[in-house]
Amino acid sequence: MLPVLFWVCFFLQSDYHFEYTDCDVLGSRWRVAVPNKPDTCTGLPDPVKGTQCTFSCSEGEFLDMRSQECQKCSGGTYSLGTGVAFDEWDSMPAGFISHGMNMNIADIYTNCSNSTWIPKGDYIASNIDECTSTLSYAVSLKKAGTVSFEYFYPDNTIFFEFYVQNDQCESTDSEGRWMRTSEKDWTPHNLKLNRGNNVLYWRTTSFALVGSAVKPVLLRNIAISGVAYTSECFHCKPGTYSAKPGSAHCTPCPADSYSNKGATVCQQCEVDKYAEAGSGSCKRRPACTTSDYFYTHTPCDSKGQTQLMYKWIEPKICSEIVEGTVDNSTGGSVKLPASGQMETCPPCNPGFSVTNTSGCEPCPHGSYSNGTACAECPVGTEPVVGFEYKWWNKMPDNMRSSVYSREYRWEVGSQGQSVERSELSRISFVFETQCTADCTLYFMAGYSERTNDLVEHWSGTTRKQSYSYLVKSNSTVSFTWGFQRTQAYSEVRQYSSDFAKMYTVQITNVVGGVASQCRHCALGSGSASECVPCPPAHYMVNGTGVCKSCPPNTFIRADQTVGEAACIHCGPNTHSNKAHSACVSDCRLDLQSTGGGEVLQYDFTPLANITSFQSSPRFTSKGLRYFHQFRVGLCGEEGREVAVCVDNVTESRKEVRGYACQSTVVPSEVRGQSVVSSQPFTIGDTLIGKRSSFTPWCIPLKYETTQACKKGRTTTIRLRCDPTVARKDQITLPSKCSEGTCDGCSFHFLWRSLYACPLCTESHYREIVSACIQGIQRTTYVWQQPLQCTGGVSLPAQTVSACVTLDFWLKVGVSTGTVAAILLISISCYFWKRTRKLEYKYSKLMMTAGDKECELPAADSCAIMEGEDAEDDLIYLTKKSFFTKIKSFSRERSSDGFDSVPLKSSSGLEMEMS
Repeated sequence: MLPVLFWVCFFLQSDYHFEYTDCDVLGSRWRVAVPNKPDTCTGLPDPVKGTQCTFSCSEGEFLDMRSQECQKCSGGTYSLGTGVAFDEWDSMPAGFISHGMNMNIADIYTNCSNSTWIPKGDYIASNIDECTSTLSYAVSLKKAGTVSFEYFYPDNTIFFEFYVQNDQCESTDSEGRWMRTSEKDWTPHNLKLNRGNNVLYWRTTSFALVGSAVKPVLLRNIAISGVAYTSECFHCKPGTYSAKPGSAHCTPCPADSYSNKGATVCQQCEVDKYAEAGSGSCKRRPACTTSDYFYTHTPCDSKGQTQLMYKWIEPKICSEIVEGTVDNSTGGSVKLPASGQMETCPPCNPGFSVTNTSGCEPCPHGSYSNGTACAECPVGTEPVVGFEYKWWNKMPDNMRSSVYSREYRWEVGSQGQSVERSELSRISFVFETQCTADCTLYFMAGYSERTNDLVEHWSGTTRKQSYSYLVKSNSTVSFTWGFQRTQAYSEVRQYSSDFAKMYTVQITNVVGGVASQCRHCALGSGSASECVPCPPAHYMVNGTGVCKSCPPNTFIRADQTVGEAACIHCGPNTHSNKAHSACVSDCRLDLQSTGGGEVLQYDFTPLANITSFQSSPRFTSKGLRYFHQFRVGLCGEEGREVAVCVDNVTESRKEVRGYACQSTVVPSEVRGQSVVSSQPFTIGDTLIGKRSSFTPWCIPLKYETTQACKKGRTTTIRLRCDPTVARKDQITLPSKCSEGTCDGCSFHFLWRSLYACPLCTESHYREIVSACIQGIQRTTYVWQQPLQCTGGVSLPAQTVSACVTLDFWLKVGVSTGTVAAILLISISCYFWKRTRKLEYKYSKLMMTAGDKECELPAADSCAIMEGEDAEDDLIYLTKKSFFTKIKSFSRERSSDGFDSVPLKSSSGLEMEMS
């Protein structure tokens, strides 16, 4: 009989761990042992009753599952008690999942498998391509808790959202899930969590236009509270330490010291090395250069003298004894120049005066100065209020300077001073940049406490130049200049020689400002010493303080009301508004037709409403589709609706207004909104005029000058008459410039519409007259083809008139012809009869003549006896018929050639003589 072998496996304590079961309805649970690796062996500890579900440990403690009691964390570790924290990102922490997703817009395939969140040591960075990258973490809370984290979101070309879904499938509201862009450095964010299962989502979608660099979103210090307990303590990350047991957090190491993971104390760096605060290692000190120090001036003394002081840039990381390649002749490190050299104090800035202590103080209201002493403005003048800074021995009181950590970026912004204007204001500054990398200088305007709108930026090295920005809203505004040496993240000072210099800053019309000069103003009739502004459409005559009316059809410049040059003539076919502050168009135009013919009238009123149109789709490097949207308000009187372009990506909802504006629109699938619009700017806010060369009509618009457009942006809209276009907004862009512009400064659009045709007149139609049918004749009016007009006069209705038909005139003609024929025959017979009588009388006269030749008969025998005609007529009428006369006429000549003449006797008997 073979022996039977029994295998018995025994678990070591390191082969298994303890977990609690889910809580039952009574709030109790069991502790069970779970093997670290699946196995069929037995020998695990038996389940025991666990702590109550409401049990938790305090900060700095953890729950020892073997004893089921709270224990203090040892040195070099920490615990949140009822929470978990993630502050190390050398690798993806357990529980976090990141994946990239293709939005599948327009069925374009994009490989997004590598578009994930990437750990970077102290933080985790998002993707920067045209994919959606999601970072998620699932946690089960035994009670209501919170989640907190810090983020750095500098680029609004990335859509960044954070939302939570719980076990009831409830999600964060759509408005609160979108993160605001970071105003300064890291921005904290907190959100309450419900009891139960919660899944946290951080999602980004980049939208990088062609040629633009995208800055990723950064996350760090994620902490979640509300868990029942933590069964272990977390080691302090490198650069931090906890010296005592039971710590709830770790303390960063001071500068020039470092620590490893789980340290209880920080170690000092060697003399030739340095470390920033919170560093996990030391770095070798570079050789000092002239870029590592700067100079300042001490406050001016009573003698108007100041000391020139040199200081190292803090924290100092360079070494004065290290050999290196620098810009001095010795080839080694530079030394800090000696301080204490006395210099004459520069004057105060304009509008300020020197005090007894050689300080500067603002001049009182109603006075001015050039930086030395204050003087009252003469009678009939007013101070030009504002700020002008051109001496920088001291930072002005209403300005401050700060540094963005890790980004090598500084800012100087107005602060504590109300920059509120009673009318338009203009800020101007002179600057210069020098860069060895991809540095950028930003100029921003902040109209609220939470947002700064980018106005303009300059990349790379730029020469010394001036820039002006016109403020058009009557509100408090702050201005910020930001300088970023490089867009790449780096902890090494390799671009420390790059700089941006601000030489002068000047802003006008500031409440509480100072004056550097006084100007003449209009004098009121009530007081000769009080300045009163000129009424609308008037300018001030130089040196007199007298108002004079501007010429007709002009508008007054808001930023310059002195001199006749302040009156700007309106362009062709435009007129000034009632306030004479701008030129407007009534959407109507009269134009002489070619050849000096009639005057054509145009009415663009149907085109006056705000019209939107888009460029052809464009694609980023990864195939994400976007396009440019344009909005145009062609014309209209005062109170007209203007074109508005909105940035709805950020919470600030920046708006620009004008005759024409442009924004970048991305597919709605990105954010689940109907339209996602960003980067709006105005391409036309001043109507220059309506010019024409018959066709097409040009309506040029103009906007303020920018750094890229020295002469300003201009937009030209050409209207072309096209009756075949039924839509009002059929606007096309140039074929060679699919974005509407080839240089970013000059925009051109062609607007084909029926409403661009002239108003119809009588010359645009003709009449057609029908035949006379049954005494009725119709006249019809039709348009000339091709039709090149709209509106105007209407086509006349068909007219009906009485007429005479052809049958009637035929009958009249036949009747008239018959009567004429009868009359003609009667006249012919009459004259034939008269001829026969004369012939008869002549024959009778010849018969009665004598035999003697050349002897005439007696007078009584040749005469026609009285009554003879009547007698002959009577004989003919009574004795002979018409046919008889014809027969007699045929016998008048005999066969022998002699004529036979019928004779009548007195008795009426007819005789023939041969």
